[in-house]
Amino acid sequence: MRKRARVIYNPTSGREALKKDLIDILAVFEQAGYEASAYATTPAPNSAQDEATRAAKAGFELIVAAGGDGTINQVVNGLAGLPHRPKMAIIPAGTTNDYARALHIPREDPLAAAKVVLKDQTIKMDIGQAGDQYFINIAGGGLLTELTYDVPSNLKSIFGYLAYLAKGAELLPQIKPIEMDLTYDGGHFRGKASMFLLALTNSIGGFEKIVPDAALDDGKFTMIIVKTASLPEILRLMGLVLNGGKHINDSHIIYVKTSKVTARPVEDRMMINLDGEYGGDAPMKFRNLKQHIEMYANLDAIPDAAVTNEYESAEMLEAEQKFVKQVEKLPADETDDDTPLNK
Repeated sequence: MRKRARVIYNPTSGREALKKDLIDILAVFEQAGYEASAYATTPAPNSAQDEATRAAKAGFELIVAAGGDGTINQVVNGLAGLPHRPKMAIIPAGTTNDYARALHIPREDPLAAAKVVLKDQTIKMDIGQAGDQYFINIAGGGLLTELTYDVPSNLKSIFGYLAYLAKGAELLPQIKPIEMDLTYDGGHFRGKASMFLLALTNSIGGFEKIVPDAALDDGKFTMIIVKTASLPEILRLMGLVLNGGKHINDSHIIYVKTSKVTARPVEDRMMINLDGEYGGDAPMKFRNLKQHIEMYANLDAIPDAAVTNEYESAEMLEAEQKFVKQVEKLPADETDDDTPLNK
């Protein structure tokens, strides 16, 4: 039987540019060896997420998320909790398209984005888990992360990234630090900060230098804690970001790699932002799911430092699991400290 691909597309993304290219997009996946079909999302809650889960359980080998970062987030949420997860591809048609930027997928031409699958290059991407939700690019807390909630959706569609900049400039004077309690690998921070971020890629809100050393598959978040809410200081830090990512060594920044984080509020409410949307309130636990979803990408354009290439084959994983089960079955006297197994 031929492999099957399901294109889950948001018909309102990108000023409806996807609609006119849909037939040609399906033809690209047919050329790649997939029997391709499409599903248009609806205004119903979790429409893309539910369809991704249904298609995966129905045995589709490839799920394509076509839309903005929100559509991609929903599709990942529909797949991440399943024991068997099909491959994914993305066709960006949103505002900032951070995820496509990180994977070097064309962001202005849906048909060119679909043709990335013809290169047959994939990467096993890390994703984040926050409580019972998943995120693909960024999580955070603090008043600075709440800027995205205040950008009207129609403004996002019309002006794109400029809308975030304009709204951010308007709201920056209102920012104040809040007391946070953050526990992470080998460390603990308790104090006032305007925000913390957990990044999975190098692209956040269109900026590619906020995490200049991001790796896409190393099992680590890059955690950034901004310890100031002073408007001049924040503007100075943004200048350092634009000047080659020099902010990471600034005294107002904590910049560390970690596989897990627990965030707790101290006095004030701390809302959690997951991929630009409200994801609940702290306390919340975050963990990095290493190489959790295999994604088509333009690997030729991704810097070598962003990909570890340390993938374990299915055969290796199966052998490791078999070995562990065999060891667990051994009688206690066969696994004492004098056996060769423990030497």
